[in-house]
Amino acid sequence: MTTRSIVLSQATAALLLSGSISFLAADEPAGETGDLWEVTSRMSMEGMPMELPAQTQRVCAPKEWTEPPAGPGGPGRCESSDFQKAGDKVTWKVTCSGPPPSTGVGEITRSSAEAYAGSIKFTSSDGVMTIKINGRRLDACTVGK
Repeated sequence: MTTRSIVLSQATAALLLSGSISFLAADEPAGETGDLWEVTSRMSMEGMPMELPAQTQRVCAPKEWTEPPAGPGGPGRCESSDFQKAGDKVTWKVTCSGPPPSTGVGEITRSSAEAYAGSIKFTSSDGVMTIKINGRRLDACTVGK
């Protein structure tokens, strides 16, 4: 794998992640009470000796998740499908146009009303990237404000 493709892959993953976290503010009418989450994400790529530095964001999320966290974002458009919810676990698939084109699967499990953990694993011609996601509920918030 060339240095350029590694850098491109890392930038792609970082941008995808930015779009991924934004799901937490989707599809809830403005003014509805939601949950304020502190979300920490870490990206790693198979064959690379270290993860990229963790990124932390605070996001106001609907109380009930109805969509997966991999939505439009990044340098190419991404489409999610097969969103499934079973108990405290959600799973989904994602396809991104790239560059480079990639496909992925995501899974998040809520360990309580106060925390969740999961990952999104992307596969492309440049290799496999994994984004680990951890969320911690901080407080209530108003969605859409």
